[in-house]
Amino acid sequence: MTKLHLCKIILSVILCTCTVLTSITGFAAPSLDQLTDLTGNASVVVTLKGRDNFTSEYRYDVSVRNHSSDLLIADSLVIVLDKITNLAGQDREGLTGESFLGRFDILGQDGETDDGKPFFRVPAGPAPDLGPLTDSLPVTVRLRNKDYVSVFTPSFKVLGQKRPPPEPKQTQAVAPVQPGTTPTSPSRNSVDKLIQLLIKKGVMTEEEWRKANQP
Repeated sequence: MTKLHLCKIILSVILCTCTVLTSITGFAAPSLDQLTDLTGNASVVVTLKGRDNFTSEYRYDVSVRNHSSDLLIADSLVIVLDKITNLAGQDREGLTGESFLGRFDILGQDGETDDGKPFFRVPAGPAPDLGPLTDSLPVTVRLRNKDYVSVFTPSFKVLGQKRPPPEPKQTQAVAPVQPGTTPTSPSRNSVDKLIQLLIKKGVMTEEEWRKANQP
């Protein structure tokens, strides 16, 4: 086996490993610290898809709706489970102050925010951007109630990035011709060479050329 063939094999293995790691870690997706809170520009659409009374598990489809006139970058959208409230609209235990989030198992989450709240990445879909007044593909959120509380309401918020507007095209300004000046023709040298050739071949004389150029 030659050294060149061995180098090609090693390079192929490295490229394959990098591709696999990228697909596993989702390296292309922006990190949370690059995202902004899109409250006021986008909201969530929550649909209860199923309930398992035996395990007290609830399954929701949650999608993002763009209410703004801006384009939202599709693969940047993240849904955060912000809080869970009871019938009274409270999100914490009255005596201990414990968040109701701690009473639930959150299944299938993609990670947690810096303050410990679970988040889910929204599927990008076929288009690179989420346009105005359109909904994203849904992400499945599964909540398992460890205390078997009968009534609760999950609340979500949306993080993401807006698509920057395209930069205006730069147009070159044409310099105005000053009064009393004659623009220089780019083919003036070619004309002079042609006249010299005609004089040399006897087609015309220098005297004839001078008379033709007199004002």
